[in-house]
Amino acid sequence: MTSASHYSLLVVDDEPDLRTLYELTLLREGYDVETAASVEDAWARLRDRTYSAVISDMRLPDGSGLDLLRRLEEAGRREKTIVITAFGSPENAVEALKAGAYDYLTKPVDLKQFRSVIASALGRPNAGGGASAAPGSAAPGPTVRGAGRSAAPVIVLTGSSGALDRMAGQSAAMGQVRGLIEKVARSMAPVLVSGESGTGKELVARAIHEGSARRAQPFIAVNCGAIPEQLLEAEFFGYRKGAFTGAAEDREGFFQAARGGTLFLDEIGDLPLAMQSKLLRVIQERAVRPVGAVSESPVDVRIISATHKDLGAEVQAGRFRQDLYYRLNVIQIRVPSLRERLEDLPAICERVLERIAQDAGVWPPPRLAPEALARLARYAFPGNVRELENLLHRAVALTDSEWIDESDLGLPDAVFADSLAQELETPVTAAPATPPAPGEPPLPSDLAAYLDAVERDILIRALEKHRFNRTAAGASLGLSLRQMRYRMARLGVMVAEHGVTVDPDET
Repeated sequence: MTSASHYSLLVVDDEPDLRTLYELTLLREGYDVETAASVEDAWARLRDRTYSAVISDMRLPDGSGLDLLRRLEEAGRREKTIVITAFGSPENAVEALKAGAYDYLTKPVDLKQFRSVIASALGRPNAGGGASAAPGSAAPGPTVRGAGRSAAPVIVLTGSSGALDRMAGQSAAMGQVRGLIEKVARSMAPVLVSGESGTGKELVARAIHEGSARRAQPFIAVNCGAIPEQLLEAEFFGYRKGAFTGAAEDREGFFQAARGGTLFLDEIGDLPLAMQSKLLRVIQERAVRPVGAVSESPVDVRIISATHKDLGAEVQAGRFRQDLYYRLNVIQIRVPSLRERLEDLPAICERVLERIAQDAGVWPPPRLAPEALARLARYAFPGNVRELENLLHRAVALTDSEWIDESDLGLPDAVFADSLAQELETPVTAAPATPPAPGEPPLPSDLAAYLDAVERDILIRALEKHRFNRTAAGASLGLSLRQMRYRMARLGVMVAEHGVTVDPDET
């Protein structure tokens, strides 16, 4: 274990009392601490040496903490940066996280939280007050999903490999996703992962966790839409013995289970408004109050959320809190749908088939025949990669050889007809009109009115031929008397005493 004395910190604040308080707190923890009172003073010290982390106030006499942060980024420095902002200024905190800060604290600074955030930034064990494994000692395990009250959350320690490597494909869209994952993994900035169902949003969240300093700590995944509304508070924040009927003992919630690690809130858009306000307070205060408790307990958790909904539209519709949206959406990663990156289809299929074969103890893994791959490329995949995995699972079970052909996929022609219908419904831009050939009548500008005029003329001619006998005139046109009357009424054609008249409103 690395001792605290091996970490050097630079504290930047223009208020001598606060600077001394931060320095004494960190010295008591065993850190090597230096201080500065301005941006230029801090930069002069940074030119002389490197530090493990920089803790800077937002407002400084010759600039701001953001100015110092930008200088560090431009110089390619690797110091973790923690920014201290004034109470009630979330905009500054969000701006700092977007600029690359590891985390932020709000004034007045809680010293216990201060120590916890510093320890977390440095990757020290026991950050946040909870027992944890030493880095590198963790083993991968199953993901915890939101469930009923009877299923207690289990702490899962994840290893450092897997998720990023499982993202098959070299398309430009996936290259952008990988780049964002590697960048945001270095900070504590909240991340919102958006995309259609089945695109792999949880895989992105796990890759961020595994690439961060929290990789040896728990990764807790919660499906917000799978928990009954009346159990949400108890599941998220835990409860105390006797808090409600059936609470026979104290129990931790998802936030406590993720202490020191990452809490992944899947389908965050499904949370009811009442729970959204409680979640917002926890994010702001970094503390939770279990059901039945009288005091809050600090928590050190990074939050990654995901949704298939347009949260911006949900905010406009009043179904999602705007302040919570801005807290969660500091950095957004959009996962492309499978139909947007069909060039990755062969690589994804190969990777999935290898995993299926490994799980089934079959080797070598089956391969897709060219005709089967071509058929998959024509499919729209409304369920994205998850649907592709299900198709390949079924194909592996049905095939009798090392090759998967079209018939093994089980894709009926009807699904391709639906895709074709969607293409046919796509509006087509009209080509510029060309003048008619000499002697050719011009095209009508109103086809319905033109056809009505033609039909009206035919009815009048038939009535005149048969001496205004509607039955005979209709029979000559293959119409019954009822059909003849309907057409005459619709087109304003009337039989008068001395001939046929036309209602002027219908012409």
